Formats: sequence, C-alpha cells, structure tokens
Amino acid sequence: MQYFDVLFYFFAALAVGSALIVVFSRNVVYAAFSMMFTFLGVAGLYVLLMADFLAIAQIMVYVGGILVLIIFGVMLTNRITNVEIIESNFHSIPATIVVGVFLGTIALLMSRTDWLISGILPETPGTILDIGEYLMTSFLLPFEVAGIVLLVAIMGAAMIARQEGGGEQT
Repeated sequence: MQYFDVLFYFFAALAVGSALIVVFSRNVVYAAFSMMFTFLGVAGLYVLLMADFLAIAQIMVYVGGILVLIIFGVMLTNRITNVEIIESNFHSIPATIVVGVFLGTIALLMSRTDWLISGILPETPGTILDIGEYLMTSFLLPFEVAGIVLLVAIMGAAMIARQEGGGEQT
C-alpha cells in the first residue's frame, strides 16, 4: 500500500466514522464535536485531491465558523425546558427505501465507470495562486461587491442585536 492510500483510508474512515457518530449520537454536544472531525476528514480528502483552496476554505468556514456557531447555539439553548421531543420512527421505512435507491445508483455508477488508475500522481501547481489572480483581476468588481454586501449584512445584524424588545435602540 502506498503512502497516499493509507492517508486516503485514514481520512475517509475519519469522515465516515465521525459522521455516523453525528447521526446516531443522542447527545447534541458529542454530535457537534463529531461533526468537527467529519469536516476535518473532508478537508484531508481535499488535500489529497490537491484542492488546497477547498481544504483551507473547509477548515476556515465550516470548522472555524459554522461549527463554533452550532456549538455556541447548543450551549446557550440547553436550558430550555418543557419541550416535548417526539422520537418516532414514522418515516424510517420510506427513508430506508430512498437510501437503498441512492446506494444502488451509486454502486451502479461506480461499477460502470472507467476509472483512471495511475501509480504516479501528476505534479500540479496549487490552485490558490490562480484563484487569487482571478479574484484580483477578472473578477475584482464582483469580489468587492460581495465584500460590501457582507459588511452591510454584518452591520444590520449588529443593529438588530442591539435593539430592545420595544424596537428602540439603546
């Protein structure tokens, strides 16, 4: 087995194993932390695919931003009482059928695809330089407009958060 094969199986097992913990965990905090390992496993797979920008974006956006938001949301809302949680398996049979159809389709596609098998990985340059060049030349205006829209959204969220229940600013 080659070095990349071992890394691939490690990151794939990390992503799939921790995703299963997310799905089957009854503790929301454990599920949130397992989701972090799922995101890190996916980022590792992106690195092996030589998609360095996607790997960094995966870590910064999902692990650094969204997961922290989920964890803070869970930690701040764990004291809600008198909430009736319904645990029924009403939709388990249709869900099993849909999952079976999807797995069958994926297995059929994988078995009929001509996979390119090569023992040597091609030397490809990183994608970050190309993306940075495009963002600062060809797509400069949309990039700046997106930055301004995000800034206005953050300012609006801060103003809404500062308002009291009566609608007046403090």
